[in-house]
Amino acid sequence: MKKHKIIFGLLLLGAITAPSCSKYLEVTPDNRAEINTVEKVAGLLVSAYPDRTYLFAEMASDNVEDRTRALSMNQSQPYIDLYNWRDPEGSGNSTPAEYWNACYEAIAAANHALQAIEAHNFGDKAKPYKGEALIARAYSHHMLVTLFAQAYEIGGANSAPGIPYVTEPETVVKKHYERGTVASVYENIEKDLVEGLALLPGGTWQVPKYHFNPQAANALAARFYLFKGDWDKVIKHASAVFPENNYYDNIRQYAGNLMTIPSDQHRQDYTKAERPFNLLIANTYCVYQRSSGAGGNRYGMGERIKNYYSGPTPFGKAFRTLVFQWTPPNYTPGKFLEYFHYTNVAQGIGLPYIMLPLLTADEALANRAEAYIQKGDFANGIADLNTFARSRIVDYNPTTHGLTVEKAQAFFGEGDAKQALIASVLDTKKRAFVMEAIRWFDILRHKLTVKHNHIADDGTETWQELKHGDNRRMFQLPQEVKLSDVPLNPR
Repeated sequence: MKKHKIIFGLLLLGAITAPSCSKYLEVTPDNRAEINTVEKVAGLLVSAYPDRTYLFAEMASDNVEDRTRALSMNQSQPYIDLYNWRDPEGSGNSTPAEYWNACYEAIAAANHALQAIEAHNFGDKAKPYKGEALIARAYSHHMLVTLFAQAYEIGGANSAPGIPYVTEPETVVKKHYERGTVASVYENIEKDLVEGLALLPGGTWQVPKYHFNPQAANALAARFYLFKGDWDKVIKHASAVFPENNYYDNIRQYAGNLMTIPSDQHRQDYTKAERPFNLLIANTYCVYQRSSGAGGNRYGMGERIKNYYSGPTPFGKAFRTLVFQWTPPNYTPGKFLEYFHYTNVAQGIGLPYIMLPLLTADEALANRAEAYIQKGDFANGIADLNTFARSRIVDYNPTTHGLTVEKAQAFFGEGDAKQALIASVLDTKKRAFVMEAIRWFDILRHKLTVKHNHIADDGTETWQELKHGDNRRMFQLPQEVKLSDVPLNPR
């Protein structure tokens, strides 16, 4: 996934000052050649996916804990600030600002591709690539509005500031941008999604899992409509991912075909394009998974999270899990295998990358389960959850381990059947997607309070809460966006 080098006008919404921008405006978007063939458009779209990660959101969630100063391996930033819900400085690796910049860089590539398609009238051959560009643009904007604006309120006005929805290449220095509203951003995302999905059929890609192929696009639509509360469309698009409804054969079978491979190979297979559960993968520069990153940081997967991760479930038996460790309590689920790109082999200098699954069959199935339950179709929702459990529980027996309303109510101490089943979905996802930041999406959607513990050197434990409505649930925009008149989030 070697990226094409792109030069943009006002790169990253004000991250470059006016004097340095002037020279950028004098060249074509692709500094090697004009984008005048369908093949060049396809090549440009490799750059339409963020090459940084949103895993920083995991540090703000309830999937992390204080591993104590004495037992942790490092106390590095930005992980300390993220755990304490403070705004990290700068735009270094694992910071919100870095991801913001990467998303707008990806959006710029998509917009240049769309402009080239429009300018050259390529005809039907370009339709799938236009569809890919539109959906890639929708994806980055949805990630941005989710992480950097107030959470979408189902049935609400959603009049709070959103994020700039950029639909054309930048051609002027210090362009003024409006954040719009959360509602207007969602309208634009949906427009791009609907138009893009209609154009994808018939498209071919050298490595489809690196692009918005129809499977990945439908999985994104299912996620988007889950946020929006349009349950019928969640079901429609999640079902379109595997029209034969053979989800079990295509999700992560921890208790099935992944059980027979060594743990080190498991990390590699987890992010392989050949595995059917990965619907969309991106090559991302990342140190989050390292022991020197969040892996051995004071805050991460400690004893409490590890025990929850491998503990009892509403199905009646624990999920099979993998836990890697450096020194207790510095644990990790070992989901990412690093690829180190040497820039100087002799000096051992280079850049760490991970293949990051952006959309998976597992998430699409869980999203459909929730949509069924939200509609009151408990039978289908439970069936999807049992399919998920079958892939995670060793020696799964539908009679013994199948979820029922009664089992869910008893496990969570919840009398309301619907709420007990929704809790089952959220609990399943919290375990299954640990270290993947999916939990943060559910925290936002369901207005869940996050609690973080703090253990002093004398062993005293105190707790801090982040409740719905707290402005710190919106990550802060980079300070540089003020150059484009984009206001920051309130603090």
